[in-house]
Amino acid sequence: MPETDHLRVERRDDGALWLTFDRPEVLNALSDELSLALAEQLELASSDDAVRCVVLTGAGGSFSAGADISGEDAVERFDVRALDAANRIIRAVTSCATPVVAAVRGVAAGVGASAALAADLVVAHEDAQLLLAFARIGLMPDGGSSATVAAATGRARAMRMALLGEPLTGREAYDAGLVSHVAGADFDEVVAGVVGRLVRGAPLAQAATKKAVNAATLHQLEAALERERTGQTVLLRTEDAAEGMRAFGERRRPDFKNR
Repeated sequence: MPETDHLRVERRDDGALWLTFDRPEVLNALSDELSLALAEQLELASSDDAVRCVVLTGAGGSFSAGADISGEDAVERFDVRALDAANRIIRAVTSCATPVVAAVRGVAAGVGASAALAADLVVAHEDAQLLLAFARIGLMPDGGSSATVAAATGRARAMRMALLGEPLTGREAYDAGLVSHVAGADFDEVVAGVVGRLVRGAPLAQAATKKAVNAATLHQLEAALERERTGQTVLLRTEDAAEGMRAFGERRRPDFKNR
């Protein structure tokens, strides 16, 4: 089982490619290296006839806490390159000819939530926490979530999640139409069942179906990615964003000054 930049890559005999975020000490936050490795694996899978399904999941009980803004230099380190890496992941997920499944336990926040919600099917544990946490640190949603969440749940729910930063449990996300499956103690069995059906399916039909559904529901995704990149680039230069990231690292409530 190869390991690259905290991404465990496992090709199973049934044709499923499992990509596991493996930074449990920081809730699988996406470092630059992990983001690059993930995008590359997804892009390779799209043209690999031996891969019948891709599964995204996280080690240690969480999916991903999002971009890694830990450490004292987070304000200087987090810039447009992180946005470009996130957008590359989302494009790779949605354009992949092979079905992509997100198996979500624990926290899926920020761009971690964006990556999960870009998947074709999402199996969420009923106690998982899906969260667009951007507003909490003075930023806006990115990773295409301004489009994917609204497409799945409608404008009102998308605004509530994005502006208030309210988490949804896996059960609430399922009831809101944000994820395709919810499970409890049988989580592993439900994931295995979904993956099993996909790897036994007709690859050409699955690719055509995915392309058609995404064209009908996510036709604004590319424009959303560009709008998010532009808006986030501006916000990253603000004092409020710097304060938000410092407050996150110091585990306190931010004091935003509207500048």
